[in-house]
Amino acid sequence: MTLWNGSFPFYPGTNACFPFDIKWAIIISVFLSVLATFIIILPGIRGRGRLFWFLRVVMGLFVGAVVLTIQFTRDWETGWVKANTSYKSFSRAMVKANIGLHIGLAGVNVTLVGNPVNQINETINYNEHFAWSFDADYDHSYGEGLEKGLPSPILYVAEKFTTQSPCGVHRQYRISGHYASLTLWMAFCTWLISILLFSMPILLYGGYMLLLTAALMLFSLLFFFTARNTPKCPIQFGPASLKTDYGGSFWLTLATGLLCLLLGLSVIILNSVQPQKLKLVFNLDEGKRKEEEGQDKSYLPVEPSSSVQDVLMVPLGELCEVTATQL
Repeated sequence: MTLWNGSFPFYPGTNACFPFDIKWAIIISVFLSVLATFIIILPGIRGRGRLFWFLRVVMGLFVGAVVLTIQFTRDWETGWVKANTSYKSFSRAMVKANIGLHIGLAGVNVTLVGNPVNQINETINYNEHFAWSFDADYDHSYGEGLEKGLPSPILYVAEKFTTQSPCGVHRQYRISGHYASLTLWMAFCTWLISILLFSMPILLYGGYMLLLTAALMLFSLLFFFTARNTPKCPIQFGPASLKTDYGGSFWLTLATGLLCLLLGLSVIILNSVQPQKLKLVFNLDEGKRKEEEGQDKSYLPVEPSSSVQDVLMVPLGELCEVTATQL
């Protein structure tokens, strides 16, 4: 029997990684609840406007959910490598593992998954987050990782992004992430304004707000692009090298921005070329037709009742005789 059951006393147990951030679950649940509510009231809408109304709701909720969710995602830039590397300091134990790097707007995630997961009498499944947002200190998070005795591959990758690292990428990623996050919050506000304008309805200015939303989302990509293309230090694990590329959040932001650009241009062009078709999409022609029919009916002359017509059709002589008889 060995001391401390064969493990180092200052190393904690494994950190099992949660499959997704709790913030994503909250945002997606809220938007799905709103969508479910609109689907419930969908049968109450009559005519051909039902389909257009449903498409507008789905598009609007999709854009809002994407703009809000990508603020908290951690896969704007990702990379994986398979390596045979040392596991912890003061130990010669070597493990086969998959090492992943995930860069977001607010920090980096370093993932270490054993291949297989159970090696050297431990479960190797780590996912550590090191934040550089306004209310977080990256170097402090890295220092806490050193105190906890995190595995050497995680500390090696995280060290590349510290302020003291000779790589010098911490400042670029931190500033670009802050500016990208700011422009995305502005895009979320312009999306809300566009929804209000379309519901009022002020269609032309709603289209302008969609174009502004698209421009802000594309600017956020430009800010992140400047940090992504800065020179980086190589991250080597023996002969294997960890290389990163644009992740799912980057491409999702690009696709959503182009979608907003297309929708905004379509609204503006239809408003100037085919305004009636644009009103058909927003169900404005049917409402206007009903109002005109109501106004036409209100201006029609009131037909006299049958009793009034009978009184007017009685000859004057007979009316006098009836009057004399009553007297």
